[in-house]
Amino acid sequence: MSEDNITRIQLDDKELILIGTAHVSKHSAEQVKEVIEAEQPDSVCVELDEQRYQSIVDGNRWRDMDIFKVIKEKKSTLLLMNLAISSFQNRMAKQFGIKPGQEMIQGIESAKEAGAELVLADRNIQITFSRIWRGLGLKGKAVLLTQVIASIFSKESISEEELEKMKKQDTINSVLNEFTESFPKLKRPLIDERDQYLAQKIKEAPGKKVVAVLGAAHVPGIKEEIKKEHDLAQLTKLPPKSRAPKIIAWTIPILLIAIIAYTFNADPSAGLQQTISWVLWNGTLSAIGTAIALGHPLAILTAFVAAPLTSLDPITASGWFAGFVQAYFVRPNVGDFEKITEDVYSVKGFWSNKVTRILLVVVLANLGSTLGTVIGGADVIRLFIENL
Repeated sequence: MSEDNITRIQLDDKELILIGTAHVSKHSAEQVKEVIEAEQPDSVCVELDEQRYQSIVDGNRWRDMDIFKVIKEKKSTLLLMNLAISSFQNRMAKQFGIKPGQEMIQGIESAKEAGAELVLADRNIQITFSRIWRGLGLKGKAVLLTQVIASIFSKESISEEELEKMKKQDTINSVLNEFTESFPKLKRPLIDERDQYLAQKIKEAPGKKVVAVLGAAHVPGIKEEIKKEHDLAQLTKLPPKSRAPKIIAWTIPILLIAIIAYTFNADPSAGLQQTISWVLWNGTLSAIGTAIALGHPLAILTAFVAAPLTSLDPITASGWFAGFVQAYFVRPNVGDFEKITEDVYSVKGFWSNKVTRILLVVVLANLGSTLGTVIGGADVIRLFIENL
């Protein structure tokens, strides 16, 4: 049995065997099978959380998704990013004729065959994304969305040699690699914290012999972190939201309304001009975002009407209203939910699937509204200064 990509650690009376894998490598899946069969461990840890585990064992999980609930709970952007990253992994797996996450599937199957306890060792992906998201400003969020979507929709194929290089990264890391170079502090929630979480879960796995199936990117960090104790509750806790964004979110609308009201009082025609500029910039750009997502005509109209109002209300967003209208008039059927994993292979699939199109409507309508707020707000201030 080849010892390539295998790290053995003796920790007190426990033997820990880490297998560093590439998430779309056929060789990695074969190696996982060989190691578990040869070692007959008490536990097998896999780099999955409950959500990703269910997505592997239950191919029909999408049938139960309530798209209205996703929009209402403000999870559209996170879900779209999740699907985009899955698309990246699935596309590479398809290129090499293997199932995405085959090494994890093999780890699950081999654990069962060996009678070993299966341990889901990774942190919930939504918590990871939330901790990343809260560490970004408005510009960072826009850059992240753009970069993730651009990397997913790239049609470039990769060579076997490049695939082997990917063993130095896991799927999420490979998509966000350039982004973490631009925003170094995001390495902590994306990589360092997950190394700590994985190390603690592996260390706590029952039995004297534990095999862990991991993306090779995590192995060096886990080797260091496994010597320390980590608080899992702290690592899964969402950091408190900063009060500054909330203060800014309320201050800007109040300031803009005050400016327009003052201008109306001083010069009604200039105040009317400010109002028209605000409505047109917000409504038009939000409507354009919805149209780019191929939204229903009534969803486009909803975005246009809602954006100038929701931009003045930090609690709501034009994309939510446009998304609800899109979901109501172009209601996804069971087939759309079942085909999500196939449709996210391509740009065309993202736009043709009724579920992902709703997510695109929400995200792009909100991005358009945000851009409209910046441009429209600047124009309101310009007219105010000119009429002082």
